[in-house]
Amino acid sequence: MPHLSENSLLVSLALRLKGFGEVEILASVHGLDVSATGEILAAMTEAESAMAREVDGSVKYVLTKEGRADGELALGAELDAIGERQTVRAAYEAFLKLNGQMLQLCTDWQIVMGTETLNDHSDDDYDQEIIARLVDLDSGLRKVMIPLRGAMSRFDGYVGRFREALDRLLAGEIEYFTKPIIPSYHTVWFELHEDLLATLGIDRASEAAH
Repeated sequence: MPHLSENSLLVSLALRLKGFGEVEILASVHGLDVSATGEILAAMTEAESAMAREVDGSVKYVLTKEGRADGELALGAELDAIGERQTVRAAYEAFLKLNGQMLQLCTDWQIVMGTETLNDHSDDDYDQEIIARLVDLDSGLRKVMIPLRGAMSRFDGYVGRFREALDRLLAGEIEYFTKPIIPSYHTVWFELHEDLLATLGIDRASEAAH
């Protein structure tokens, strides 16, 4: 039975993954109740683990330095308590083998291969070639996700988010490849990567050394 993380830990992690966000956006990351998420964020703000800021008339939350550190410690402690560190570490190593391919795909999607020309997406054959490569990569990613989903239930949510982004891309919504802010394939990829780093206590800047 996959381990189910505490909601407070999931909200803290969602804040780390998003950088900042409104209650509804943060709740959607792990499929949490919006009201419960708001209560957790209020408690985090009171404890100075998070800060609330009004941006364009909306209240957005961001982790404090202390909240980020505490969240990472809690993720590591949870991982050790359930005895799944090796499982997550092995999956992370497998993910890294795919990460270079994903970065190259994003580059080829934005800049026409062999040129310095921005891809204006007027050449459908070119776009379909890149999308076909992403479909192949997605097949490999699904294999990486199997042990993660078996260890911790929160990783199951990524599978559905990847599937939705890919389905929308295949249906012609090309922004669902790399566009930030929306849950594009690249956005979800970045968040899974950050989740693995946070869980294992690895700093992204020094990742190559691990």
